[in-house]
Amino acid sequence: MKQARKRAGMTQAEAAEGIGIASEVYGRMERGGVLPSVPTLLRMCLILGSGPDELMGFAEVELGKSVPGVNTVPPGLMDTPEKRRLLRRLARLDSLRIKALARLVALLLPVR
Repeated sequence: MKQARKRAGMTQAEAAEGIGIASEVYGRMERGGVLPSVPTLLRMCLILGSGPDELMGFAEVELGKSVPGVNTVPPGLMDTPEKRRLLRRLARLDSLRIKALARLVALLLPVR
């Protein structure tokens, strides 16, 4: 995991945020102290651009080599951390505020 993270040019905190877990938990995973759940492992593969075999320490992946299954992205998993934070905040809004926000967004977006 550490090699994949460094290859991606990320700090542990950046990788953890992209995956959607606490940086302390990510650090324990990177040190081998705890294993990720399958959904977390999938997000790790997507964020770090590596296959599960490499991240779990079973195989090395050559730089530039495509990783089977990594390009197949389930909906929502490639959302940015900013988008996930925004969606969590939106989920807490009441319907009146959502309608007001929708009007504001409609004003900001170009007409097609």
